[in-house]
Amino acid sequence: MEELQRALEDRSLTVSNVPEKGRCLFTTRDFSPGEVIISQEPYVSVPNNSSAESRCDACFESSNLKKCSACQVVYYCSNSCQKSEWKLHRLECEALSKLHKERRMAVTPSIRLMIKLYLRTKLQTERVIPASAMDNYKLVEALVAHMSEIDEKQLVLYAQMANLVSLILQWPGINIKEIAENFSKLACNAHTICDSELRPLGTGLYPVISIVNHSCLPNSVLLFEGRSAVVHAVQHIPKGAEVLISYIETAGSTLTRQKALKEQYLFTCTCPRCSKVGKYNDIQESAVLEGYRCKDNGCIGFLLRESDGNGFICQQCGLVRSKEEIKQIASELKSLSDKAPISTPSHNYQESVSVYRAIETLQRKLYHPFSISLMQTREKLLKILMELEDWSEALAYCRLTIPVYQRVYPGCHPLLGLQYYTCGKLEWLLGDTENAVKSLIKAVDILQITHGTSTPFMKDLFVRLEEARAEASYKFSSEE
Repeated sequence: MEELQRALEDRSLTVSNVPEKGRCLFTTRDFSPGEVIISQEPYVSVPNNSSAESRCDACFESSNLKKCSACQVVYYCSNSCQKSEWKLHRLECEALSKLHKERRMAVTPSIRLMIKLYLRTKLQTERVIPASAMDNYKLVEALVAHMSEIDEKQLVLYAQMANLVSLILQWPGINIKEIAENFSKLACNAHTICDSELRPLGTGLYPVISIVNHSCLPNSVLLFEGRSAVVHAVQHIPKGAEVLISYIETAGSTLTRQKALKEQYLFTCTCPRCSKVGKYNDIQESAVLEGYRCKDNGCIGFLLRESDGNGFICQQCGLVRSKEEIKQIASELKSLSDKAPISTPSHNYQESVSVYRAIETLQRKLYHPFSISLMQTREKLLKILMELEDWSEALAYCRLTIPVYQRVYPGCHPLLGLQYYTCGKLEWLLGDTENAVKSLIKAVDILQITHGTSTPFMKDLFVRLEEARAEASYKFSSEE
């Protein structure tokens, strides 16, 4: 702990134990919006390889891949990536190569992550690879496992996974109970590594970043540059304040967020947003995001259940909507949603559009215009329409989602910035240069804070904005 404290001092940070919360990361100076608070390379990481797509084990790139000739499990995109991982992969490769081919191909990313965890620890202990104050197994040992709060079914699963790791490593005297506990630590502390557009690429364990606690109203955001985890301030953070990020998707009611946090991270959030649970504003927000719409299509009031339980009354105009009507539409919607494809093969895009448009029509009858479910359906339609290169329809759906994004996310949220970016790209593609410039400016204003300014993604965004500005200027001068 002392070594970690000294390393964090140079970054103007400190770790303190707080009752009810455990370890917390605090600032020892002011941080400005966009400033990097802390960054860390993963202690271990694995890409989410699948039959559809594989990635380099070192940098997570998906092009120019070559499979490891010995284990046939791991991919690299270049000699330099292979060389950077060789000390660790040499041991993993030996262990995997001893397995029968079918069993080897069935090794999941979670199992690989645990195998790499033990191999990396072994190599650091033997001083084959260096350890440091922010990169050592003691930091993993200090992570919370929540073993006493896990149900028996999950404990059995962790025990089975631990036995498989033991079988693969074949180390005499290896502690099965400790491996099972480490699986619980991974479940609570590992992070999904995403690209700049927040598409998941893999999983990594960042023991120092894991000290940063959750809030549904965070002052910071965790994003990734390659495999590096980077925490940026999204607002002014004064000296002595706790650094807070969000562990979950925060668009949703307090009860939905609390449920997600309890199931995945085994704690109950007490942030300022969650402390309002049960109060009128919180009830209103839940009714808007996850409740029903008013019978009058011109009214945007929210509905609450009547005291007799026979219907729902609009809190704005007083119209009552019967429970039977809502039940009937909800039943139709469920039946249609059950037919919706989980993933959309390229040859079924048109069919998927038809299904999701029918779902959207029913959702518009049932849910409030700011409904999260309606927004998610429109998101699916946006993605499929972009695959079909139906840019005009895609833009229409993108514009429909933005008011909901503005409502459910704070002003400086990466998802809101990325939605403006998508909108700007589509507007520019369709020749609406003036609006494209406006959308791209909004995207830059947010994303340069959440993503920084030096990543390839942001450099590309700055170039796009300047090109759009130049084109808009040329069009304006031509019209004059």
